[in-house]
Amino acid sequence: MDKIRKNDEVIVLTGKDKGKRGVIKQRVDVNYVVVEGVNVAKKAVRPNPMTGATGGIVDKAMPIHVSNVALVNPATGKADRVSFKDVGGKKVRAFKSNGEVVKV
Repeated sequence: MDKIRKNDEVIVLTGKDKGKRGVIKQRVDVNYVVVEGVNVAKKAVRPNPMTGATGGIVDKAMPIHVSNVALVNPATGKADRVSFKDVGGKKVRAFKSNGEVVKV
């Protein structure tokens, strides 16, 4: 079970986008996630007449390491760590600061 999942709201802890908030769009692998509006790079795209794609410079969201993001606790509005606890025989994620269960 992962501490950070798709569609979680996170805040960036380090790097050029420190302090920015976004929603996780994709998990690239175990260690990397793509966050909406964070770590955006410019990419030159060639036109492809076979598919009808036009060329130009497009923005592309690049992966960021999981250790550089933290879940946002909606009660406090700040970054928080996540633990696991057993609720009714199910393993659920909970915030470390107040023990509240993370909403899915």
